[in-house]
Amino acid sequence: MTTTRHPVPTRPLGATGPAVSALGLGCMGMSALYGESDRAESIATIHAALEAGVTLLDTGDFYGMGHNELLIAEALRSAPAAAREQALTSVKFGALRTVEGGFTGYDGRPAAVKNFAAYSLQRLGTDHIDIYRIARVDPDVPIEETVGAIAELVEAGHVRHIGLSEVGADTLRRAAAVAPISDLQIEYSLISRSIEEKILPAARELGIGITAYGVLSRGLISGHFTRDRELGAGDFRGMSPRFQGDNLHRNLDLVDRLRTVAEAKGVTVAQTAIAWVLAQGERQGADIVPLVGARRRDRLVEALGALDVPLDTADLAAIEEAVPAGAAAGERYPAAQMAHLDSEH
Repeated sequence: MTTTRHPVPTRPLGATGPAVSALGLGCMGMSALYGESDRAESIATIHAALEAGVTLLDTGDFYGMGHNELLIAEALRSAPAAAREQALTSVKFGALRTVEGGFTGYDGRPAAVKNFAAYSLQRLGTDHIDIYRIARVDPDVPIEETVGAIAELVEAGHVRHIGLSEVGADTLRRAAAVAPISDLQIEYSLISRSIEEKILPAARELGIGITAYGVLSRGLISGHFTRDRELGAGDFRGMSPRFQGDNLHRNLDLVDRLRTVAEAKGVTVAQTAIAWVLAQGERQGADIVPLVGARRRDRLVEALGALDVPLDTADLAAIEEAVPAGAAAGERYPAAQMAHLDSEH
């Protein structure tokens, strides 16, 4: 298995954002949506990421109803001071939850924005959030009002940078007219490439970086997901169209084809998929930062190894022949959640 150089290189997060590690750590799975997780291993994984030079930690205030922010706070408190000082928090807000864990909508009203931020600051145990973004656009509140409220938090010193999540090109432009936007967090992978048509060009036109989540499509294209795997209770993937029935088998056929390319290079499937996303950013001045959702240290080491996987023109062509754009079977979310995606409308 290829391992990474140390420390992890950095790249700017858009024209106005901070310098961040070339890979970020998505912490959601340590608290929610992927079934049971190991608290001690989660904290050890965050520590290992910081030690390797990963500076960007991504979370949401609704991941485990605040559990994820508290977990990150615990990990940062127990990390060496130098690593703690380099860490940057990227926080999503706005999702409304039920006691049972359901989602009931999003709240982007200015008063709600400031309320969500106050609670996040308390849970994280810090005086500022580095990048703050609404998780999904509130259809009842103009994006200008939501972004304007975050801009007021920036002015007050509670937030350093403004981000967005899963918005379309038009919304991106409207938001950027209100205040500087550091980055757009959006799903982007070999099997989720819809941003390439309008959203990615708009972000580049505006000098807005991309933090790409789902680069392994929730483990589907990691090379570790098997056809007979049974998902536990509470695992989001049990409801995901891409993991169901014939869709799963068709998608894993694509993974088998990708594995052939990866093995020819002497690297893993996951490293190849992550390296492909990195390469899409490197074509335009390193403007894409993949978020890897490692919950264990061995998966983190594998993901970081993608930084040492060079892909030339022939490699990229072979990868895209194995997994052509639009080849995935099934939508990336169930229909009800797809309806909340401004990026898909």
